[in-house]
Amino acid sequence: MSAAPDEVEQPDPKGRLSATDRMTAFSDGVFAIVITLLVIELRVPEYHEGELLTGLLGEGASYLAFVVSFVYIGVLWLNHHALLRLIRGTTLTLSWINLGVLFGAVIIPFPTAVLASAFTHGDTDDQRAAVALYALAAALMSAPWLVFFGYLHRHPALLERRVSPEYVRTQRLRPVTGLILYGLSGLLGWFVSPLLGLIGVIVMITYHAVTSEGLPRWLTRR
Repeated sequence: MSAAPDEVEQPDPKGRLSATDRMTAFSDGVFAIVITLLVIELRVPEYHEGELLTGLLGEGASYLAFVVSFVYIGVLWLNHHALLRLIRGTTLTLSWINLGVLFGAVIIPFPTAVLASAFTHGDTDDQRAAVALYALAAALMSAPWLVFFGYLHRHPALLERRVSPEYVRTQRLRPVTGLILYGLSGLLGWFVSPLLGLIGVIVMITYHAVTSEGLPRWLTRR
C-alpha cells in the first residue's frame, strides 16, 4: 500500500546537507544590525531655548514608530530562532529561502522612517500612505516564511526527529494569516483610518509574538 503524500519520507539530500550553525550566526547578525539601524532614525529635535520638552513631545510619533518596529524585529528574531530549532540541517535551497526571510527584515527601517515622518510632519493622506507601506512590507515579509515551511514539509529529512511534517504543515497557517491580515490592515489604513490600520499592524505583531513558538501541537491532531 502506498503512503499518503503527507506521509512520504523524502530521501536525505546526500552530499548537500549542512549544519545550521552558519545560517544561525549570519541571521542573528542581520537581525542585530537591523534592530540597531532603527535607532539611527531618532534625532534630537531642533528647539529654541527653553523649548526642548516641546520639541521632544513633537517627536512622539518617531518614538512610537521606533518602539513598534523594535518589538517587531524582536518578534521576528524569536520566530526565526524557533524556526531553526525545528531543523537538523540545511540545504542550498533552504539557505536561499532564509535570505528571503532576512531580506524582509532588513527592509523594515525604511517604512519605519516613513511612518515616523508622516505622523510627525504629514497630513492624513501622508499617514494613509505610510501605514499602507508599512503593512505592505509586513505582508510581503510573510511570503518567504510560507515558502520556508512549505519546503520543510516537502523535505521532512531536514527536520529534527521530534518534529513531524504535520506539525510543520500546520505552522504554514501563521504566514498565511500574516499575508492576509497585514494586507487588510494596509487597506484599513488607506481607506478608513491610518490609526486603525496601525492598530491592526500592532495586533498582528502581538499575534506573532504570542505564537513565536508555533501554533499548538493539538492543531495537528485532526
